[in-house]
Amino acid sequence: MTANSRCSAAEPPGLETQRREIECLLRECELRAGDSWYVVDRRWFEQWREFAETGDQNSSSFPGQIDNTELFEDLDSYRLKERLVENEDFVLVPAEAWHKLLAWYGMVDGQPPLERKVVDLPSTLKVEVYPVEIFLCLHSNMDNVITDQFSRTDNIREFVFTAMCRAFSVPPGSECRLWMKSSDSSCERLRNVHISVLDACLSSGMTVIMEMRNSDGTWPSSRPQIMRNSVEEQDSYRGQPGVCGLTNLGNTCFMNSALQCLSNTPPLTEYFLQNSYLDELNFTNPLGMKGEIAEAYADVIKQMWSGRHYSVVPRVFKTKVGHFASQFLGYQQHDSQELLSFLLDGLHEDLNRVKNKEYIELRDADGRPDQEVAGEAWRNHRRRNDSVIVDKFHGLFKSTLVCPECHKVSVTFDPFCYLSVPLPVSKERVMEVFFVFLDPHAKPVQHRVVVPKAGKVSDLCAALSDMTSVAPTQMVVADVFNHRFYKIYNADESLSLMRGSSSTSREQVLLALYLRERSHYRDYGSGSSSYGTSLFGHPLLLNVPQSSCSREELYSLFLQRLASSAEEGMNACADQSAAGCTEAAPEQPCVTTEEENTESKQEGACSPSPPPNENPAKRRACRQRRKKNLFTIQAVNSNGTTERGTGDGGTQPYVAIDWDPDMKKRFYNENEAEKYVKHSSMEVPQQQATVQLQECIELFTTVETLEEENPWYCPVCKKHQLATKKLDLWSLPEVLIIHLKRFSYTKFTREKLDSIVDFPLRDLDFSDFLLRKSLSSEEPPSRYDLIAVSNHYGGLRDGHYTSYAKNKDNAQWYYFDDSKVTYASEDQIMTNAAYVLFYHRQDKIRKPALPSPLTNSASSTHSTNNVASSTDEGEVLGASSSYITMETD
Repeated sequence: MTANSRCSAAEPPGLETQRREIECLLRECELRAGDSWYVVDRRWFEQWREFAETGDQNSSSFPGQIDNTELFEDLDSYRLKERLVENEDFVLVPAEAWHKLLAWYGMVDGQPPLERKVVDLPSTLKVEVYPVEIFLCLHSNMDNVITDQFSRTDNIREFVFTAMCRAFSVPPGSECRLWMKSSDSSCERLRNVHISVLDACLSSGMTVIMEMRNSDGTWPSSRPQIMRNSVEEQDSYRGQPGVCGLTNLGNTCFMNSALQCLSNTPPLTEYFLQNSYLDELNFTNPLGMKGEIAEAYADVIKQMWSGRHYSVVPRVFKTKVGHFASQFLGYQQHDSQELLSFLLDGLHEDLNRVKNKEYIELRDADGRPDQEVAGEAWRNHRRRNDSVIVDKFHGLFKSTLVCPECHKVSVTFDPFCYLSVPLPVSKERVMEVFFVFLDPHAKPVQHRVVVPKAGKVSDLCAALSDMTSVAPTQMVVADVFNHRFYKIYNADESLSLMRGSSSTSREQVLLALYLRERSHYRDYGSGSSSYGTSLFGHPLLLNVPQSSCSREELYSLFLQRLASSAEEGMNACADQSAAGCTEAAPEQPCVTTEEENTESKQEGACSPSPPPNENPAKRRACRQRRKKNLFTIQAVNSNGTTERGTGDGGTQPYVAIDWDPDMKKRFYNENEAEKYVKHSSMEVPQQQATVQLQECIELFTTVETLEEENPWYCPVCKKHQLATKKLDLWSLPEVLIIHLKRFSYTKFTREKLDSIVDFPLRDLDFSDFLLRKSLSSEEPPSRYDLIAVSNHYGGLRDGHYTSYAKNKDNAQWYYFDDSKVTYASEDQIMTNAAYVLFYHRQDKIRKPALPSPLTNSASSTHSTNNVASSTDEGEVLGASSSYITMETD
């Protein structure tokens, strides 16, 4: 018998029983998400109900086979007519009732049963009579569109993705991604394919577009086909995968350096190249970035390892980083280690296999064995954090805190992703300063002195006194920046603090003198009729008798200070100024420091001179213009502006001499004023300090006392204490990142340590640093080989980042400097620029699959061409001659 026949093997029950069973099911069956219900033509169902109520098997109201013909738009596709109304056109019966009716009456041959699912819509449960009808196509052929229907409860990956792969014969293993397109021209990425059609907001009439990743690691939607170069880069270049530069987008060398190091970390790169990340993207983690950081990183890695690009433009990746970490917005210079920290944490949360993090209350050791406490801590960590980053980069260290008052000992075991190790700090510092005499004939002298790091300004003066034979009490120390005195210091101030103002005696006034040039035009825009001024040259310090501070006397004194006996024209004009005020100012030299400001390198006495072709007639005319001063005198504030007239309220008086532009051009020789000489101390080469990496690791595990800004709350004393803290290494990861803390920031000092750290390129043995001296046979060894280095060149305020890295396929070292990549030899790698070290545990290192490339020299160029990849800021989906703009990632 067929399923559609009226009779079954057993005769159907009586009509009263049929009516009672069906109506009981209709009355008692509740809608439950995922259950099946069936659509039945209302007229057939009403005919059956009338037949059942007669109780007569031979009644003329017999309904016959179940027939839904009137519900179909046509009998070829069996699509439902649009806008059918429940209880007018059809009725819904639960699955059990349907199967009873089908067994009793059968169904018209060829008609499919209209099974529909119960879907859990927001605030209601509903039988999905009309499934979602979606148009499907490939990005590469958008003219070939097919139509398919899906339930709102269908999983995108399981149903839609699979249906498309089957319909379009997508090769197995192809990496694909989906886009949703509504009726307008905009498209949106379907990032999470592990959700339902309903949760993805797919509705009938929308189009789902599938694109497959290009062989060069890019996506077809990167830019329109019509914008591609005439000669495709990916078709013309075949290079070593991974040997690829990164274009500098504007001070992004810090990001490029970090990316190159991670790119050459084999287990992480292989994880992305093998597409393992696709099934682990976490789109719901509130601590993550909705999978977007992981996807953006994957795109960069796939392009770099395609072997089709000289250089990749990581613009989309940078945009994503700035979107989720505002400190990296814009194009300022940043720290490569800080970017690494953010990126590793972001990748971890985007790939965290734990979808719902449980609350775990941490326990103190309370005297329990270390092995027990460490095991408990690691299990708790993995219960909330389970990703490839934890697998490959996380280790465990022991933290021991001891209260200085009650001696309470607190032991915890904490995970780490990298080690930040301090460098041994020298107790001395080298400073370069310029010694400036008040004698206008003496050129400034550049000195290099060694002073105590925690010393005072008086120590600097004492060191200079030994070189100059000038008493320290006759010196003033100042920082000069941008033509003005940045700071003037007291002798008892700390060299590291460098702030404050100088003191003066009652008999003498120490004047800070600025040189300014008036503009040719009045500053009407400011609401004032005065002339605008601009600072130039180097400021001066003059010790002036208290009794000689009238404007006329100061003019004569300043003129004499600026003049030089060799400058006839200047002296001739000096004759016309206040006679009788000719005594020289006392010799009290000015010392300017050169720690941070390059503009302070040429602090020199102004030595004005007339133009070389000045004729005697003009000089006589200058003598005759007795009322024409070379400059005027103005009391100013410490910035050299005149808003407050008499200064800024401090004890240090500031004065500016304002030059007329024509007079300055005739009588002030800026080239002469900039000259200085070097002391013999500048010729002595500075010894480069060298420390062993093992010393840094020992310092990391040394007992230290907590700072006042970061106390520990003692549970016994019930108050915050400056406890002692000790860190010990318990277990190490497969990939060990060591951050050398070259940048030292305290409330007293800011400096970069340029010591050379002697780190091994292979066989770095951590067995002596592990708290557990005996490891079980199941635990890995603790020997590592170097695989990458992030370098920083320059000082605190500026600098440049590069990287050395070892290619995982051919074991060749390369030097990555933004878009340029060159071969490197092992003897080049260890420098004082090394900042972040990447080590790989030896038991996990695979033998290179390729031989090392032959090179003529260690520094021969691999590629200096700055060839941009096809990556663009936006993503554009092209089809034939037209294209559809897709929302940018």
